[in-house]
Amino acid sequence: MTHRSLLRPAIAAGIALSLVPGVAQAAARPQARPESRPESRTAVLPRIPLAQFQNRLLPGTIADDRGVALGGVGSDLFHTDGDRPDEFWAITDRGPNGSVDVGGEEHVTFPVPGFDPVIVKLRVRKGAIKVTRALPITNRAGRPVTGLPNVEGREEAPWGFDGRTRLPFNADGIDSEGLVRTRDGEFWVAEEYGPSLLHLDRRGRVVERYVPEGWTGRPNYPVKATLPAILNKRTYNRGFEGLTISPDGKSLYVAVQSPLSNPDKKTYKASRNGRILRFDLREGKVSGEYVYRFEDVCSFDPSACGDQNEMKISGLTALDDHRILVDERTDKVARVYTVDLRGATDILGSRWDDAATAPSLEKSAGVPEGVAALPKRQTVDLAAVPGIPGKIEGLALADRRTLAVINDNDFGLGTFGPDGRLIDSGIRTSITYVPLPR
Repeated sequence: MTHRSLLRPAIAAGIALSLVPGVAQAAARPQARPESRPESRTAVLPRIPLAQFQNRLLPGTIADDRGVALGGVGSDLFHTDGDRPDEFWAITDRGPNGSVDVGGEEHVTFPVPGFDPVIVKLRVRKGAIKVTRALPITNRAGRPVTGLPNVEGREEAPWGFDGRTRLPFNADGIDSEGLVRTRDGEFWVAEEYGPSLLHLDRRGRVVERYVPEGWTGRPNYPVKATLPAILNKRTYNRGFEGLTISPDGKSLYVAVQSPLSNPDKKTYKASRNGRILRFDLREGKVSGEYVYRFEDVCSFDPSACGDQNEMKISGLTALDDHRILVDERTDKVARVYTVDLRGATDILGSRWDDAATAPSLEKSAGVPEGVAALPKRQTVDLAAVPGIPGKIEGLALADRRTLAVINDNDFGLGTFGPDGRLIDSGIRTSITYVPLPR
């Protein structure tokens, strides 16, 4: 999910954890908040001009960054086994973007349309975050994929920073949100436009992109339409968000951030039935699909009561071959739950994947008869931790007892002055270490 207003940045999503015995044991205990709030410590990413950063990687790709600095690197956070507890992989989303009203129409804006999503390796030292590696995501020819939408009529049209100059669609473009790194050093990315999964090589070049059946894009890299066609009903800006890899490296688990607009957007706004899919890396196709039942927004976050669509899945991580941690949140409240695949119904290929089914899975008031949703149990209440920044998008276990939390600062987008330069929001990307309750 990306920035929606130049005047009021929206909270995005993306939380990732890792398998450690401490968390697995905590997941098995009854729901409870810690008796005392753990302390935390924070490191901050310094302000780096966006054109300066990207043009070193891809010369000449940003002529004018309009005063925007590097940001958005908190779309996901991943800690690789063997890395130090102060080193992480992270990924940006599609880049600085917002929305403005032009003649009564909302135009989605891309102030720096040449921005290219990038994977970065971060190091946390003495209160500061340092970028130690950067891998721009490119097509097979090494050209930037950019963060622009793919297919006209399927995604919102892109506009310039003031919403008055129409920008072209880009078939290669991605809205990257989830990231994992495999044992051989390659990457998988979950993105929102398709929604799709991208396999990248060690240099960040797209090897192939997996999209839903019936997807009509024609990018400059291989595409395999093996994902269920029902995913074409994903809501704008609410495609794939959470991504994790199984401990044995054989499967990915990916979540749709919000319920599908199935059959329509009105349904998505009220639904509590989401979907988590298992993707077989060897076969290159989905091998399982499960219902995730969102909490009721009024009891979860009273400040958002009445807006069920404020509930989102922000991230996933596999604990073992059947348990997954899921981050569920609104803009203000985030909690991590453990779900168990063994207690859920696999609905892949069933009537719930058929768009003609009425009522649809999403339209159903509860979980349909004969279907068991993923059983869930609260593991960590992030809202109870003092000092956690807003716009949380990534989480990783730095060690057995410590969570590392990263926020998305939406590239500092606030509004633009009469000179077309950004008036920075002043919000910085930060990583906060949070001790896990014992």
